[in-house]
Amino acid sequence: MTTIPRAPLLLGLAGLIPFVWGALTVLIPDLGIWTSQTLGGRFVGPYVMLFYGAVILSFMSGALWGFATRLKGAQAATGYGLAVLPALWAFFMTGGGPTGSGVSLMMGFIGILGLDWLFWYHGAAPEWWMALRLPLTAVVVTCLGIGVFF
Repeated sequence: MTTIPRAPLLLGLAGLIPFVWGALTVLIPDLGIWTSQTLGGRFVGPYVMLFYGAVILSFMSGALWGFATRLKGAQAATGYGLAVLPALWAFFMTGGGPTGSGVSLMMGFIGILGLDWLFWYHGAAPEWWMALRLPLTAVVVTCLGIGVFF
């Protein structure tokens, strides 16, 4: 793996903000109350993490779709099919309450690492892709876990 370019690294880290903020509002109830009163309830605790998590899984489908364009023949067809799975997962597996949705998103983010690796292994993702995705996923799953289990 090579060094992660600055722009993807910074944007990836910025993309963690809603997850980290949601986890903080769970762990610090006064921050949750302030956020609810100031920004609104959808920016508190599991709500912000669940909504944003579904958006990001859908976004990752788009990223994987882009990687599939670098494949040929049957590999490309399989890649396109696999690329839509995170968005479908987010659509079908969330909406059943905060606990079930949170667990489903955790599983979705862990599962997408397998797809990330597959595209990376076949040379469709950049060399640095897994070096970026592993720590970002660890933070996302940890934050979602806080929302589910605390």
